[in-house]
Amino acid sequence: MALSWNEIKSRATTLSKEWQDESREDAEAKSFWDAFFNVFGITPRRIASFEEPVKKSDGKCGFIDMLWRGQLLVEHKSRGRSLDRAFDQALEYFPGLKERDLPRFILVSDFSKFRLYNLETNEQVEFLLKDLYQNVKLFGFIAGYTTQIIKSQDPINIKAAESMGKLHGAVKAVGYGVNQLEVYLVRLLFCLFAEDTTIFEKRLFHDYIENKTSADGSDLAHHLNSLFYILNQAPEKRLTNIDESIAAFPYVNGNLFAEPLPPAQFDSKMRDTLLDLCALN
Repeated sequence: MALSWNEIKSRATTLSKEWQDESREDAEAKSFWDAFFNVFGITPRRIASFEEPVKKSDGKCGFIDMLWRGQLLVEHKSRGRSLDRAFDQALEYFPGLKERDLPRFILVSDFSKFRLYNLETNEQVEFLLKDLYQNVKLFGFIAGYTTQIIKSQDPINIKAAESMGKLHGAVKAVGYGVNQLEVYLVRLLFCLFAEDTTIFEKRLFHDYIENKTSADGSDLAHHLNSLFYILNQAPEKRLTNIDESIAAFPYVNGNLFAEPLPPAQFDSKMRDTLLDLCALN
C-alpha cells in the first residue's frame, strides 16, 4: 500500500535535514538514493540497479549511477557540479539501452539541488533539497500515485494490442489449442496489469521474466507454468524452499490459475514481445 502524502512529506523533511551538509559523490551517493527512495516507501534494490554498465553514444563503456528500467535514470554529481552536464551525460547512455528500458524521467542532483526532467512532456522542474517536501508529488510515479488517462486511441494501448496479437499468433502457430490459448493469454494479461496496479510489487513480473529466463526463450514456458502454479497456492501451502524471486508473488484467489495448462513453447522473439509488453504501462 502506498504511503500517505503526509507521511511522505514528513520523511522528505527528515531526509533534507540529515543530508543538508553532504557533498561527497563517490562516498555517499548510494546511501543518499537509498534514503531518497525510502521517503516514498520503496526499497531501491527491488526496482533499480546502481552503477549499471552501458555503452555510451561514443562507443565507450559508461556506468549509469542508478537505473529503474523504463521509468527513471539518475545521474548524481558532487555538490556544486553542473546539473546541465549531468543531464547531458545521462542522455549519452540512451543509445546503449533497449527501447523498452528507456526512462520516462531523468533525475539529476548534486545533493543540494534536484532537477527532474519529464521526457514525455518535455517539462523540467528544479528545486533545493530543503524544499523536497514541497515537491514530493512530482515523484508520484515512485510512490504509486501516478494515474494514466486511458483513451481508445492511446498509442500505448495500440502498441499493447499489437504486441499481444503477435504473441497470440506465435503461440497459436506452434499448435496450442484455441481454448487453452485464451486462458493462457488472459493469465499473462492479468500479470501485466497486476504489475501496473500494485497487486504485484513494481517490476516483479518483468524482472522474473528478464532475469530468470534464457534469452533464447527456451525455458520461458517452464518458468511461466511454475509461476502460474505458485499464484494459485496460498502462502501456507507453498513449499518452504522455493526461490525468493517466485515466492514474492502473492496468492491470487479464484480459479484463474487453477486449471493445469500444457507448457507453451517460446523462442527469443516471443520472449522479447512479452518483455515489450511488460515495459508498457
